[in-house]
Amino acid sequence: MSTPHNEAKIGDIAKTVIMPGDPLRAKYIAENFLEDAKLVNKVRNIFAYTGKYKGKEITIMASGMGMPSMGIYCYELYKFYGVEKIIRIGSCGGYTPDLKLFDIILADNVFSESNFALTLNNDNCHIVSSDKELTDDIQKKAKENDISIHRGNTVCTDCFDVYMTDVNKFLERIPKDFNPLGAEMEAFALFYVAKMLNKKAACLMSVVDSKFIKEVASPEERETGLNTMIKLALDVC
Repeated sequence: MSTPHNEAKIGDIAKTVIMPGDPLRAKYIAENFLEDAKLVNKVRNIFAYTGKYKGKEITIMASGMGMPSMGIYCYELYKFYGVEKIIRIGSCGGYTPDLKLFDIILADNVFSESNFALTLNNDNCHIVSSDKELTDDIQKKAKENDISIHRGNTVCTDCFDVYMTDVNKFLERIPKDFNPLGAEMEAFALFYVAKMLNKKAACLMSVVDSKFIKEVASPEERETGLNTMIKLALDVC
């Protein structure tokens, strides 16, 4: 069986999927961290690789950018390929002054102004949570591996927040006391679809820009400077 967006056959996709946004990041992870990695999807250049990490079968699959793209791929993985858990790994913008370049954020709750849930499921929902058990496991593994993480709430936007005409207006619309650590563009869709289909989802993000940080990560640094986060996601699986 395949879908319009995924040529993989049943059995080609592992029960656990690590999901970066960038297809080239998926390729990088497969080539540098997996054993016996096999390319199982290349439709629309959304690469998916299945291989083994420390003896455990894992699939690395890109989601593309934004909630619509994430929503399609995670829905099909959960619904048609029997995937049980997805850990999104990606980049984000930092919203607090204590965050430094490549600090890792672990998301608890995600706020979005998007009507993703309303359109998909007739549900006027704008805050959704990660799977607590999976998120706790990630935090525990980070502690075991002496990896510093920042756990808390994040926001998920329909557009790149750097391009907003007035990001402060957006920040004013975030619920009071939500106190987001950062912003990205996919986690709300992942968490909502997981909740709807009774599956597990979590999200790890590395800070690559912030109004509090003068340095700006280059595309090359974004691809290779995220290894600590990548290894943490793999180890927790």
